[in-house]
Amino acid sequence: MPVEDDGTTTEPTARDAISAPDAEGRPRRVTRRFPLFTRDTARPEGGGRAASRDAPAPARQWPLLVVLASVGLGLLLTALDVFRYGTLLIGAALLAGAVLRWMLPSVGMLAVRSRFTDIVTYGVLGLVIVLLAMMAQPKPWLEIPFLKDTLHFTMRK
Repeated sequence: MPVEDDGTTTEPTARDAISAPDAEGRPRRVTRRFPLFTRDTARPEGGGRAASRDAPAPARQWPLLVVLASVGLGLLLTALDVFRYGTLLIGAALLAGAVLRWMLPSVGMLAVRSRFTDIVTYGVLGLVIVLLAMMAQPKPWLEIPFLKDTLHFTMRK
């Protein structure tokens, strides 16, 4: 409580509209409105440390580091002209991120949103990248017949 110059304490006053008193002068405790200023951000579900607090920082964030290292290796392979294997590794790293997010209770900074949203995002992006890498020309490993027909009808000469 604030202390006046004469040593007496005073009641705290309202700092924003959320803590303003109601019509009868009682302080409002429960409100459905959002606060004027956000003081903190909620951590996503599973966003806690993946290892104990006394472990070094890289060990606490090992799920994120595994995914990032795999993506980095995939980008390096792509830059070294091993395009198909590099992009397959990038897609596989995202799929591994989805599996880690699903299986582990705490994945550190790999948790960005809710568990469901993270799994769907990592999984769909990883699957799309893997499928596109397998359909890349020349000599695709995967051919989808209806795509050829679709391109034939949309790209008429």
